[in-house]
Amino acid sequence: MLFDISAELRAFGDGCAEQAYRFLGCHAATVNGTDGYIFRVWAPNAAAVSVVGDFNFWNEEDLPMENIGWGVWEAFSVWAKKGGAYKYCVTHQSGRRVHKTDPYAVRCMPLPDKSGVVWSLDYRWHDEKYRSRAKEQGTLERPVNIYEIHAGSWRRHEDGSLYSYEELAKELVPYVKDMGYTHVELMPVAEYPFDGSWGYQVTGYYAPTFRYGTPQQLMAFVDKCHRAGIGVILDWVPAHFPKDEHGLYEFDGTCQYELSDPMMNEHPDWTTRIFDYGKGGVRSFLVSNVVYWLTEYHIDGIRVDAVASMLYLDYNRKEYKPNRFGGKENLEAIDFLRAANRAAFRANPAAMMIAEESTAFPLITKPDFDGGLGFLYKWNMGWMNDILRYMKLDPLWRKGSHNALTFSMTYAYSENFILPLSHDEVVHGKQSLVDKMPGDYDAKFQNLRVLYGFMYAHPGKKLNFMGNEFAQFIEWNYKQGLDWLLLGYDRHRQMRDYVRELNHLYRKTPALWQNDLDWEGFSWLQVDDCDNSVVAFRRTDRKGKSVVVICNFCPVEHRGYRMGVPKAGWYVPLLNSDDARFGGTGTALPAVKAEKKPWGDCSHSAEFVIPPLSAVYYTIRRSKPEITQNDLAES
Repeated sequence: MLFDISAELRAFGDGCAEQAYRFLGCHAATVNGTDGYIFRVWAPNAAAVSVVGDFNFWNEEDLPMENIGWGVWEAFSVWAKKGGAYKYCVTHQSGRRVHKTDPYAVRCMPLPDKSGVVWSLDYRWHDEKYRSRAKEQGTLERPVNIYEIHAGSWRRHEDGSLYSYEELAKELVPYVKDMGYTHVELMPVAEYPFDGSWGYQVTGYYAPTFRYGTPQQLMAFVDKCHRAGIGVILDWVPAHFPKDEHGLYEFDGTCQYELSDPMMNEHPDWTTRIFDYGKGGVRSFLVSNVVYWLTEYHIDGIRVDAVASMLYLDYNRKEYKPNRFGGKENLEAIDFLRAANRAAFRANPAAMMIAEESTAFPLITKPDFDGGLGFLYKWNMGWMNDILRYMKLDPLWRKGSHNALTFSMTYAYSENFILPLSHDEVVHGKQSLVDKMPGDYDAKFQNLRVLYGFMYAHPGKKLNFMGNEFAQFIEWNYKQGLDWLLLGYDRHRQMRDYVRELNHLYRKTPALWQNDLDWEGFSWLQVDDCDNSVVAFRRTDRKGKSVVVICNFCPVEHRGYRMGVPKAGWYVPLLNSDDARFGGTGTALPAVKAEKKPWGDCSHSAEFVIPPLSAVYYTIRRSKPEITQNDLAES
């Protein structure tokens, strides 16, 4: 052992290391006064390991590694140089030799080369003010409106080539800021071999993919986002990994990173390997990876993919082996997720740890000391499935599915939810959002506008996938950029204007986000008018200031529609999705005075004009406003 790292190795083997990347992998070092690079890799069942690279002409015998304990091998080279390519030559107990990419490599060569790159993570950050403010404020009681993107297909050059991180930052950051989003969520950028996996089959967990540039260019992207006040969330895939030979797959000739039981070690649908969360070295590898992205790249949040597949031993299986209590819960995965969340919040107390979990597994966003998994947020897949199923219906038949609009409020405060309209909903034959909508051309846009209006007023943080904001008609295709040319057409441009206005109104209106966590922020005003497919509710901030929201999911205008309102005063339109500037019919909406006529649970009521297929937000004023339709158009 060149340095005494016995304590670190012990913690690693016990599954307690939270920064294993600091001593495993490739690092600059000085040994006996000589500068060079030290290499360390975990391969507990290998017969032998050596370092091969362009600095030793890929000679498998030139740089043998020493087993220094806990299954970790080590070697030092004075010839390795920054920018050089390297791999590990792992000799199995059978004598077979396989060249493997360093699991802790911080950079990889462009494909088809599968080598790691001798590199450093040096970067001078400029986001101290943003980071300090983020830690002070957190996000639970702040507006969160996420723009999800795939870096390789947001935009492309005219010749079809990819944008670099630098080019992406130059165009994406001002666009996101102008549109009023608070965060960008990147689909996985950790190194992956197959473009068609979109990054969800990872071979290099510590290496930002070569496709868009260097680690420092990704850091600069995050830095620029932060200086513009935009948070960055990263998709992360700890549920499974692909069987590419150069990756984690049977790394030392045995099932090192994956489960060894052939019944349980592969996902039947994805044919990928499942991590063995009960193994100390695996646990340290994954927990340290969370800390790595939060610490070294200043990432604000980690969205954990496919959590349900981790939690259940019987996930998509006809046969499975139960846990030690006879149940179907994966106890080791549960312990791992709790450990990963604890480590994340130690690294960054303001971290947004987000679970993409599609079942009713309890207490996802509750602290581990209360029996929870310790995430900060959970995607509300139930709301997403219900609302999209409802919106696809012809309005004539929506009254029979009215509960799809209202059911989500029975559990809205059981977890800290994010409402997602993600990439998964606009691919693989599911149609784009606008194309899911029923009716003719104009009706599709009307339906989409009311969907967005309902979503932004519903309790929970928001997430929308790129292209949804201007109603891209075709499904998302990772092989090409978005159809930005559509902004040359009125309806698409008007849709983008509508989403921009929704975003900014959401951000500046505390009633829409300040009480996202409890019933103090929400009450129904009209919940059971299934015949007209109308719902109405109010959102309230901590000071008691309210916004009243009325959504009409039928193409029928209502005049003199009476319903209960929370208090006396004048109800003045804040936003009307049917406004002509958004492509609507332009129905004029007057300010409405509440009358002291009890209605339902309310002491007051009022008669409203409700445009067809619309979402209208009202603010409450004590005195009659001097306002015209032109004022509304300019507000």
